[in-house]
Amino acid sequence: MVDVVTFGEAMVVFIASEEGKFKDVSLYSRGLAGAELNVAVGLTRLGHKVKYITRLGKDPYGEYILDFIHKENIDDSGVYLDSRYLTGSYIKSKVKIGDPEVFYFRQNSAASHMGPKDIEKTDFEDARILHVSGITAALSPSSRDACYTAINKARERKMTITFDPNIRRNLWNTEEEMKDVLNNIAVRSDIILPGISEGKFLTGREKVEDIADFYLERGGKAVIIKLGSTGAYYKTSEKTENYVEGFYVSQVVDTVGAGDAFASGFISGILEGLSIEDSVMRGNALGAIIVTSKTDNDALPTKYELEEYMDRVQLLA
Repeated sequence: MVDVVTFGEAMVVFIASEEGKFKDVSLYSRGLAGAELNVAVGLTRLGHKVKYITRLGKDPYGEYILDFIHKENIDDSGVYLDSRYLTGSYIKSKVKIGDPEVFYFRQNSAASHMGPKDIEKTDFEDARILHVSGITAALSPSSRDACYTAINKARERKMTITFDPNIRRNLWNTEEEMKDVLNNIAVRSDIILPGISEGKFLTGREKVEDIADFYLERGGKAVIIKLGSTGAYYKTSEKTENYVEGFYVSQVVDTVGAGDAFASGFISGILEGLSIEDSVMRGNALGAIIVTSKTDNDALPTKYELEEYMDRVQLLA
């Protein structure tokens, strides 16, 4: 039995152990990253069953990622090994203030060759939710086609489709192409999860209410707009809306992965029958937890740890 299906590129990340330019840093720690894999990890640690679809190279990085997937109890029946291409990776700098610098080694990676056939031959079983990320659509024309194939397959099964635009400008040929493709996927989704800057860019609107209306007018059931440290705003097709406060964070270490953590918290709430507002609050909690860690997923909590955190840590309001 599977609750959620998601798909995308998993990568090995090497995180600098000291500040400075990449060329001057001699010591790095190894970890794993990938927006969709982060969501899968977050959901499985909260007790849900996730099937993850990707292509990995038959190489040491691919072996490392596959071992990690097994260790996290993520369903790997949609993980395909490809001897023709390598597994992607990237390096991430260490900073005291602001977001770290990243440098990718992912062009022509195994995951970029993922296509519709990988989706078609993977059994979605009785999954209730398909989670889609805009990063996968940016990797290559074939991976973009995989996104549409997955959405069509989910719609045939009456699954709920959640979509995080996850804008990565350096992966797209032009901003016009990026906007067109991401909005094309968004209007085929039920729940859209943009950050505030992403929402402004994709819709051309400034106010959160107007950004939400852009997608609701085009068939969306709910729009959740992430507002960073202050929390999130939501609006539904039933015209319910509200701001949900964030959780207090004394020191932000790294914001990379915060949106993925938010998605896993929010989706877990939906799976458990929580209201939209309570699900958003859970997403806020996951986002606050992950920004205190230098990695994308190591700090993702279990259900018990999450509940303890939400009882202990104050809301901003």
